[in-house]
Parts: sequence; C-alpha cells; structure tokens
Amino acid sequence: MIMDYEEGDKVKVEKSGVEYEGIVMPSTTGHIIIKMVSGYNAGIEPEGATVTVVQKKSDMEASAKKAVKAEVKPKKGLPKVSILSTGGTIASKIDYRTGAVTSQFSADDILQAIPELTEIANFSGKAIYNILSENMKADYWQELARAVVEEIKNGADGIIIAHGTDTMMYTASALSFMVDTPVPIVFVGSQRSADRPSSDNAMNAICAAKVAVSDIAEVTVVMHSESSDDKCSIHRATKVRKMHTSRRDAFRSINSEPIGYVDYSTGEITTCLSYVKRNEREVALMDSIEPKCALVKFTPGSSPDILGYFIDAGYKGIVVEGTGLGHVSTDWIPQIERATSQRIPVIVTSQCLNGRICDRVYDTGRDILKAGAIEGEDMLPEVALVKMMWTLGQIQNYDDAVDILKQDIRCEINERSLE
Repeated sequence: MIMDYEEGDKVKVEKSGVEYEGIVMPSTTGHIIIKMVSGYNAGIEPEGATVTVVQKKSDMEASAKKAVKAEVKPKKGLPKVSILSTGGTIASKIDYRTGAVTSQFSADDILQAIPELTEIANFSGKAIYNILSENMKADYWQELARAVVEEIKNGADGIIIAHGTDTMMYTASALSFMVDTPVPIVFVGSQRSADRPSSDNAMNAICAAKVAVSDIAEVTVVMHSESSDDKCSIHRATKVRKMHTSRRDAFRSINSEPIGYVDYSTGEITTCLSYVKRNEREVALMDSIEPKCALVKFTPGSSPDILGYFIDAGYKGIVVEGTGLGHVSTDWIPQIERATSQRIPVIVTSQCLNGRICDRVYDTGRDILKAGAIEGEDMLPEVALVKMMWTLGQIQNYDDAVDILKQDIRCEINERSLE
C-alpha cells in the first residue's frame, strides 16, 4: 500500500524484501527518489513498492524550530576566530522542494555541523550574505572587507570566510588589495555539499581553522590539495585559480607554489614560500573600487568593435586576455590605442595562464606596447581585473594609476618566471 507522501517527507520504502529509508526528493522519471542517511540517492520503481511515511515534512520543520542548539562555551587559552559566511556549497544543503543545492546555512550552522572546529579556537559567527558565489558583486566585496576589518579591530586573532568556490578567487584577490591585515584571513569553500558522502566541507574548514590561528597573516585560500583526504593547500589569494568544475582538489596555485600545506591528520603546517607574518602590518582598509572595468577575451576573428563597445560605454579600465605571449590581431590595436589615448588603462594578459606576457618578441606585441598597453606579466586575468578595479578606485590620475598597475602590490606579479 502506498500512503500519501510529498517531497520533503521522511519515508520508508519496501520492495522485493529490501527496505530503504530517507527523505523524498523531486522526481522527473516517475520513480520514488529518496535521499538516504548515507548521503546517496535511491530511485525505486513505484509498482509493487510500499511507502510508509515516517515523519511529515511539516512536523520535521516544526521540531527543528523548537530545537535549541547546544551552546558552545568558550575555552580558556584558545584564540578568537571570526567566521564570516557569504554562502556557497560549504554552507549549503539539498533543498528537497527542488532537488537543487541551495545556500541555507549560517556561520553558526557550520560550527554545529563541524564540532571539531571548537577544539582549535573560540569562534564567533556572522552571516554577511547568504548567496551562491555567481551572485557576488564588487560592492559586496566592499561590504565584506569592512566586516573583516571590524572583526580584526574587535580583537579577532584570525578570520575565516566561507565562500562559494566558483568566484572565490575574485573575492579573495579583492580583499588582498583592500585590506592590510595583521592576522590571517582565510577563504574556504566546498566542492560538494554537506549531505554528500564525499563532501570536502569538514576537512577544508578544519584546515582553514588551523591556518586562521597560524602565523600566516595574508589573504589565503585553503582547499583540498589532492583528491584524497590527506592535506589542504594554502594558496596565496592573488595566485590561485579554480581549475576543475567538480574535483575536490580543483584549486591550484598558478605561476607559484602554494604558501604551504596543512596535514589533515596532524594539523601541522609546512610552508614553501615566505609570507607576511602575524602583526607585521597594522590593520588598514582601502575599499574604494571602480566597478566599471571589463575583462575581454580575444578569439581569432573577433571584431575590434568589442573593445570599442566598452570604450564608448564609459568603462574606466580594460583587461584583455590575449593569446600566447599576450597577442591580439592587428585590427584590435587601433582600439587599444584609442582607449589609452582617452586615458583608459589597458592591461594585456594571457589565456595560457601559466607563464608570463612578453610583447617584445613579435611585431604585433611591440605594436600593442606602442599603443599604450600594459604588460600583465604573469598575473592571472581575473587578478588583473580586480587589481584594475581597485587601483582606479584609489587613484584617479591616469599616469599614477598606470605606475601602480605595473607594480607588484600583493605578490600578484613574480619578478621572474619559475620555468
């Protein structure tokens, strides 16, 4: 007998002598789809199946509202770390109305879900946003930077920022330019939501907490270093990129080694690069930003009118993602010259990602430089964009801004290539 049930109900399904229990999820195939305690989904053909409702969704919601979360008492001698949540998969779960992963957890929920964190530090939590990272905007970076500085001034020994992975490198890079910090600022995310058996949220968060109480007073991104649960990499914010859509070890340092690694089993940190140490800087906020900057990817045969659009639309800065050593077709060069003659800075980067720009090898490159473009050296295109936005927010004078754009501010430019 099949009782009436709906999405979100907890049910028990019996068929052919096998019993399944879980939460009913949406189905487009006519099968009964449930999310089991293991985190895996099961699809059962309804013919011949018996479904018993164990608990209605409405009753579970009512019980959850009445439940009182266990108070986490501060422990003497532990450092103070602030968790600022912006949303993303690390703070997400399955929405059983739609079957999609949605951002629903607050910073406090993260602590409840990962109690091991309370052995590392005393935490306070604050939700700055509750969005998926594709909805991040430049003015959100400003709000986040201000919240970080406020927490540092209020005595936080470290900051953890829970963030969606898709645009994490943009936000981390932005904060590295916007905040001088005397304490670690650690971005962390998760490739897989907490209710998946292969979730990386707990390990990433625990490793991030270790970095947050360490001596590494920079803006970093801490994520799985390998597909296994062995260690996390500590990536510098201006040198990190998400390089895979779904793997747990999706993040890689580009044109640089990671600052170091966190051994998950021992919590020990080993470092590979020099870094700014705790309390070497005074806290400072430089959050002015110019959002009207563009990142334009050159492709063979693409019209130079693409650049013309941004110039005519009043954009204040343009980053061009060129080919190889930093090239575009010759018919793009007059538009680059038009931009720079109108005091619009143009930075040329490479689609290759690894390696550095050198526009002095071929005639096209030399012509690009004559047109006034800035060589992006070994900067990642998205970092060049964020740096452009930040620089133009700080400095209105064109020549002064160009000077800053050529300088290494936050280790975004290596003096020489590694290879």
